[in-house]
Amino acid sequence: MIKKTPQQIAMDGEPLLKDVLKDVGRHLDQPMRRAFLQRSLSLGGLSLLSGCAIVDESSVEKALLKVSRFNDKVQAWLFDPNRLAPTYPDSMITRPFPFNAYYGEDEIREVAEDSYRLEVTGLVADQHAWTLAELRAMPQADQVTRHICVEGWSAIGKWGGVPFASFLRRVGADLGAKYVGFKCADDYYTSIDMATALHPQTLLALTYDGQPLPPRYGFPMKLRMPTKLGYKNPKHIQAIFVTNTYPGGYWEDQGYNWFGGS
Repeated sequence: MIKKTPQQIAMDGEPLLKDVLKDVGRHLDQPMRRAFLQRSLSLGGLSLLSGCAIVDESSVEKALLKVSRFNDKVQAWLFDPNRLAPTYPDSMITRPFPFNAYYGEDEIREVAEDSYRLEVTGLVADQHAWTLAELRAMPQADQVTRHICVEGWSAIGKWGGVPFASFLRRVGADLGAKYVGFKCADDYYTSIDMATALHPQTLLALTYDGQPLPPRYGFPMKLRMPTKLGYKNPKHIQAIFVTNTYPGGYWEDQGYNWFGGS
């Protein structure tokens, strides 16, 4: 009898895991997934899934990270770039729409409109810095969609701005690149997959409920993606870059699921 290594077992089990995670993959992207995995999997089971030997806290962290990254791949595999998130009438807008950030409302960043410039770098042909006037001059779209927070609450809001796919094409972005990253005035940062960046409902939001985006919702611009959980929607965006190098993210680098589909 040939004894297989944990890595070989994990590779053999991958097709089966894809079938299982097709049903449960979305639930594994919650921040409490660590507790879920630790409580629902034996150490031997975690070793099987990850191909890692579980001997201490460091190896547990490594194993959980491998499972999370595998979950990212499954979610990307399941993602339909043509499937639209539900939209709602204005009468269903949540008023007031909740404030959410990794800091309190008394720490909201103030960005000066006159001096604001959006930096665009990486795998793009046109790397000039964009003013708000230039962004507002582009064709705009509105959407009334639901924001879903990883903490368990949701709210419906009305966002307006530039379809992100149109902006990426305008700047000559490499649409075959893997990632689009964002850096923000509040020191937040995150990144998304190109398929989500090109989704028809992904928006560079410049307005909320028909008015210029207020500071509490991300002035001068936030990325609005109804196909992603709230922490994937950065506010106060200052820089956008296109890359094939994994950029990570503020919460993702602390263990949150990277794909973050809602």
